[in-house]
Amino acid sequence: MTIGFFDSGIGGLTVLAEALRRLPAEDYLYMADTLHVPYGTKSKEDVKSFIHEIVRTMMREGIDALVVACNTATSIAVAELREMYSLPIVGMEPAVKPAVEMNRATGKRVLVFATALTLQQPKYYALVSRVDDGGIVDSLPLPELVEYCEKLQFDRRILGEYFRSKLAGYNLDNYGIIVLGCTHYPFYTDILREILPPHIQIVHGNVGTVKRLSALLSRYGIAAGSGTGSVKFMCSSGDPAYIDKMHTALALLRENNVSVGE
Repeated sequence: MTIGFFDSGIGGLTVLAEALRRLPAEDYLYMADTLHVPYGTKSKEDVKSFIHEIVRTMMREGIDALVVACNTATSIAVAELREMYSLPIVGMEPAVKPAVEMNRATGKRVLVFATALTLQQPKYYALVSRVDDGGIVDSLPLPELVEYCEKLQFDRRILGEYFRSKLAGYNLDNYGIIVLGCTHYPFYTDILREILPPHIQIVHGNVGTVKRLSALLSRYGIAAGSGTGSVKFMCSSGDPAYIDKMHTALALLRENNVSVGE
């Protein structure tokens, strides 16, 4: 069995790394839409067409399940994909619900980091409206962070200055949780922990996504545990240098100090 993952770039590797930890005996295909990264700064109509082309390519590769490892792509196209294909499809959702529940008793607010396009989608508004009955959720677009990540830019000074400038207008004493609502953002968990007050927790949806994937595989009766943990990388541009970058980024997530699990 092969589980397909796709994102506009390397962000979905943070979800794949979690899957490799929790489901190590599967085989994986990871597809990056390098012709169109980043999605978060493009129109909804363009991104939807990019997504459908990527999924058609992955289906030709013979995947048995699909993880849309991108919050922006999920908000735009996951419902249509589920109508079009009969295989298990798992999407991403900013971890707003658990964040609100965790903060309910503290009186603190929740701050969601995401791409501008994710924050503009009705799916995100519906999520917040459904779970945020106390009006404690604020949202902050961080489009440049995807571009930093795609360049494997992890310089603590540069990123520290970036985060401090973006957060300058916020009184962080009022916040208890920051939600990383883009799969690229967990690459920066450790840097964020260095600059945020110690009382602020950082959460994202990767663990929950992989748990949903495991449950869905069982529900579909798909035989699991027959693979070797192999990962095949593809990208829409066919650029060998980007394939190398994906290998490097996944190794960084799995072996070094980049935290992906919360």
